Amino acid sequence: MRRLLLLLSLATFAVAVTAAAAAPRHAQVAVRSTSLGRVLVDARGHTLYIFDHDKGGKSACSGACAALWPPLVTGGAPVAIKGVDASLLGTTKRGDGKLQVTFARHPLYFFGADAKAGQVGGVAVAHWAAVSPTGAKVHAKSGGSTSTTPAPSPPPYGGGDGY
Repeated sequence: MRRLLLLLSLATFAVAVTAAAAAPRHAQVAVRSTSLGRVLVDARGHTLYIFDHDKGGKSACSGACAALWPPLVTGGAPVAIKGVDASLLGTTKRGDGKLQVTFARHPLYFFGADAKAGQVGGVAVAHWAAVSPTGAKVHAKSGGSTSTTPAPSPPPYGGGDGY
C-alpha cells in the first residue's frame, strides 16, 4: 500500500511539474533576428506565430490544430523583454480555461516542427505568419526574401482546416 501511495504521489508530482513547465508564471516575449528578419520569440528563442482564422482576440485553434500549433500560455501577465512593446501584450482565455498570450490582440502560437531557437518553418504554412515587433505579419516570399503586411483583423473563415 505504501508503495502504491508513493507511486501515486510521484505521478502527481510529475504531472504538476509538467503543467508548471507548460504554463510559466509570466511568459516572456522577446525579439530575435531570424532568416526572416526580426520576429517575436519566447524566452527560449522559439518563433511565435499568428493564425488568420483567429477572430476578436480569441483563438480558433484547438484540438489537432493546437497539437501542431501549441499556444503560448501563461500563468499571469506576460512580460515584454528585448525590444517588445509591452502595451501590445495581453492575454485571452482559451476554451480549456488556460490564458494564451496575445500581441496586438492576436493570440500567439509555436510551430511544432520548429525544434530549435530561430527556426521559422511555420511561415511556409497557409494562414500562419510570424510576427514583427510592430505587429505586422511576416511571410517568406519565393526566392528567400521576406515580406511584411499589417496584421489587421483576421478575414472570415474560408473553409479548410488551415493548419
